[in-house]
Amino acid sequence: MTGNEIRSAFLRFFEERGHRVVRSSSLIPAGDPTLLFSNAGMNQFKDVFLGKEKREYTRATSSQKCVRAGGKHNDLENVGRTARHHTFFEMLGNFSFGDYFKQDAIAFAWEFLTEVCNLPAERMVATIFKGEGGVPRDEEAYRFWMRHVREDRIFELGMHDNFWAMGDTGPCGPCSEVHFHQGDHLPCPEEAAGRSCLGVACECDRWLEIWNLVFMQYDRDEKGALNPLPAPCVDTGMGLERLAAVMQGKSSNYETDLLRPLIDAAAALGGVAYGRAESSDVSLRVISDHVRAATFLVADGVIPSNEGRGYVLRKIVRRAARHGKLLGIERPFLKDLVGNVCEMMGGAYPEIVENRKTVETVLLIEEESFISTLNVGLKKLLDVVAGLTPPNNREIPGDALFKLYDTFGFPLDLAEDIAREQGLVLDLPGFERAMERQRELARQSWKGEMDTKAGRELAALGVTCQFLGYATLAVDGARCSLLLKEGKPVESAVAGETVQVAFDRTPFYAESGGQVGDVGHIYAEEGVLKVLDTQRPVPGLILCLARVQTGRLRLGDSARLEVDEAARAATMAHHTATHLLHAALRETLGPHVKQAGSLVAPTHLRFDFHHFAAVDKTVLAGIESRINLEILQNRPVSTQVMPLEEAVASGAMALFGEKYEEEVRVVSVPGFSKELCGGTHVEATGRIGLFKIISEHSASAGVRRIEAVAHMPAYRFLKEEEDLLHAASAHLNVPPERLPATVENLLQESRRLEKDLSRLRLQVASGAAPEEEIKEVGGLRLLVRRVEGLSPSEIKNLADTLRDKIQSGVVVIGNRLEDKASLTVALTKDAVERLKAVDLARPLGKIIGGGGGGKPDLAEAGGKLVDKLDEALKSARDKLEEALKGKP
Repeated sequence: MTGNEIRSAFLRFFEERGHRVVRSSSLIPAGDPTLLFSNAGMNQFKDVFLGKEKREYTRATSSQKCVRAGGKHNDLENVGRTARHHTFFEMLGNFSFGDYFKQDAIAFAWEFLTEVCNLPAERMVATIFKGEGGVPRDEEAYRFWMRHVREDRIFELGMHDNFWAMGDTGPCGPCSEVHFHQGDHLPCPEEAAGRSCLGVACECDRWLEIWNLVFMQYDRDEKGALNPLPAPCVDTGMGLERLAAVMQGKSSNYETDLLRPLIDAAAALGGVAYGRAESSDVSLRVISDHVRAATFLVADGVIPSNEGRGYVLRKIVRRAARHGKLLGIERPFLKDLVGNVCEMMGGAYPEIVENRKTVETVLLIEEESFISTLNVGLKKLLDVVAGLTPPNNREIPGDALFKLYDTFGFPLDLAEDIAREQGLVLDLPGFERAMERQRELARQSWKGEMDTKAGRELAALGVTCQFLGYATLAVDGARCSLLLKEGKPVESAVAGETVQVAFDRTPFYAESGGQVGDVGHIYAEEGVLKVLDTQRPVPGLILCLARVQTGRLRLGDSARLEVDEAARAATMAHHTATHLLHAALRETLGPHVKQAGSLVAPTHLRFDFHHFAAVDKTVLAGIESRINLEILQNRPVSTQVMPLEEAVASGAMALFGEKYEEEVRVVSVPGFSKELCGGTHVEATGRIGLFKIISEHSASAGVRRIEAVAHMPAYRFLKEEEDLLHAASAHLNVPPERLPATVENLLQESRRLEKDLSRLRLQVASGAAPEEEIKEVGGLRLLVRRVEGLSPSEIKNLADTLRDKIQSGVVVIGNRLEDKASLTVALTKDAVERLKAVDLARPLGKIIGGGGGGKPDLAEAGGKLVDKLDEALKSARDKLEEALKGKP
């Protein structure tokens, strides 16, 4: 069976057994800050397992696209060097949410493997949890496995191998694995070390784990105690690549039809053959894996950058490009392999086909950028090497190496080659320390644990709220069903207190999809509350953050709920305007434009979108005009509720990173825009009134940001602009239409005067140097000069002038500019043969509280200790003598 056939057979097998086939979620986890990327099939069902969300089905199956690179699960450095490690892989899984448990899960797994996959039973064994740390042996799993395999084919392992937990607290339980015997002919590191192979517990490939069945039956509390879960669940995972390798008789995942065609395509580009040399084989495996990961990540909305997900993608692309270079491929080539990935996997994942051009463009830009930064990095490395002073200092510092690696993507092995040529060594321990600091920052950036306990406690209260805010802004007779003070349920709240309050029915919209929560008032039987914000902490529960202004509110009280009409009207206008903006951007710039984030508020809107360059002002004006034309045409804005798959099939845009229910709301402006959206919108585009773009700029690498206003905020913005225009006109005593020409004339005059002033400052500073000002130090002439208020460009011009005047030797210039001191060291060509400029700039820079760096003939140092500048200049002679010691 091919990989595609195995995937289809797996999903069909479980669908026939009552499971809902759920499509893979995005690689960008929806609403889960604890994950960098989706890395397991259970990710999209996490809230179901935690009891925070309910689905209309209790059995599910999926083939989930996963990435493990960065964060806790990071296989990046092992990829290409082993038979199993990948950054991108597919996880086949079946799930039970309080439906079936161990008996059926084990029976399903065995039936699929033996009857669908036709794997020989005598080559498979099962493992169960043996009991450890006060947790009992999994007797049930043992008993059910005995129905399918002999007792001697059931192995018992401990906590490390056969017990799974979602976190320090929460759902957990024993797991059971299926291992396949690939053969004793495969190498084993234990045997190589003179010990016996550990069998199913060994890290070698003789026994290959192919399926893991997790039985969530406990809830671990904060004290570590395990309490039975009311509704035990099943979460299983099986790597498609591993199963394909077993079924196709391959000892490596890379030999399967899921990866080998990519290896062959890359080999053709590099003019090499797979299987001829281990070094080139590693590179080909890296490229085949990484181009899959990069294709899926970009298709799901990740763009290369210097932080978070984008940083990981950048490392993946650049690592692949580096291995291409090792194969002799000197041009950008990864884009040429995207078509192969789409052809192989586009049937199961149509999003990569839909976004193929975007993926190819992003990879081309990133590879070209890498080639450029590689050249810059090489220059930076040579500068570092030039700053060393052999024979005493022959080591390239670890911090400098890491900066080259991290900032410029400069490969460590290339730095090692250059160092070897120069007779130098690398500070590898220092590099590792810097790398670990970076890893720790990454871990801290993505470790934000969700307050699952608080969420479960809220969900357990069973309080739900009916949202009526699409149709009305006021609800009478709503009953107070929940009151929270500092997160704890209370019976009442009095004047001056701030609480979270829920009602059985509400018109208040909870913050979601970029739209801020509603504000307004609650008029209770005995008091009035001002609503400051509205949130949805768990599905079905809408909580208003409110301050009791007068009287009190008690649990069970009846109240009138009123949304602030003006705020909601402006918010709705901005939300519909955001949809028009998204459609206009795609119409004008191309279908690669996708929303990357948004904020919809009463005061303004902010829209982030994927695009690779700044939007030209003329183009931006055209987009603004296009949106205002839609507003003037007063098109109806319609909403319709339909199944998710039907909505997507109808052409409605789904946004990356958003989590959707089975039934979704589609918001349409006929003939122009159609998106999945749960927000509130105007009834017709004319209600937006006016749309005005305020700014367009970069939000992050590959992501642009537009800020705009609509409705009354747009009018107020234009009125303020008009007032500023008239104020400037009055101040300069010219009519508004002549302001641009008048300002340009003033700027030209200012530039002319500044140029004249700079010339005068330089003439004064570079006045003739009397002979007594020039000192002789170790056979070199030394000229020290103190100046005030010169710009960096003026300092460089002065250094050139003084260097020409002394003809041979060293020039040291001290400059004070505002509250900072700077030192510049310039050497003539013959002086460079005896020392480097940084040899003098660094010790002088320390005196003013800074460092120093630069080229061999020109170096600079800066610091904030302005009062130490004269001291530094006076010590120039002594520091030069020290720098020249031991040099010819």
